[in-house]
Amino acid sequence: MKIILKEDVANLGYKDDVVEVKSGYGRNYLIPTGKAVIASESALKVLAENLKQRAHKIAKIKADAEAAAAALEGVSLTIAAKVSANGTIFGSVGNIQVAEALEQAGHNVDRKLIVVKDTIKEVGKYTAIVKLHKEVSVEIPFEVVAE
Repeated sequence: MKIILKEDVANLGYKDDVVEVKSGYGRNYLIPTGKAVIASESALKVLAENLKQRAHKIAKIKADAEAAAAALEGVSLTIAAKVSANGTIFGSVGNIQVAEALEQAGHNVDRKLIVVKDTIKEVGKYTAIVKLHKEVSVEIPFEVVAE
C-alpha cells in the first residue's frame, strides 16, 4: 500500500515522502496515529502543489542543516564514563551522552537526531551519526574514557 508520510518516521522515511508499506502497518498504525495518509490520486496532487509552494522554505531548511553540519565537521568528543576494573562501562553510552557532550562543546543538537550504531559498553573510539536533514548527515568521532 502506498502512503504519504505526514511526519518523520524512523527507519521508514521523512515528512512528505511517498512510501510503500504493508497494508496492516499502514491501516493499523500509521494512518490512525496521524503519521500518514493513503496516497490517492488527489492526495498526491495536493502533495505536489504543497511541495511546489514550500520549495523555498525547504531550501532554507536544507541550507540551515548544511550550515550546522559545517559547524559540526571536525568536532571530536571525549565522554567520561565510570568503568570497572576490567574496562567495561557501568551502564552504556548512547545518544543522550553524545548530545550532552556536544552541548558542552557548544553545539545544541537534539538527541533524537543522533544515531549510535551499537551499544557501547567498553572504553574505546566510536562514531556517532547526526542526521540533521534527510540529505545532510555528519559523522562525529568520539572516545569513551575512564572517569
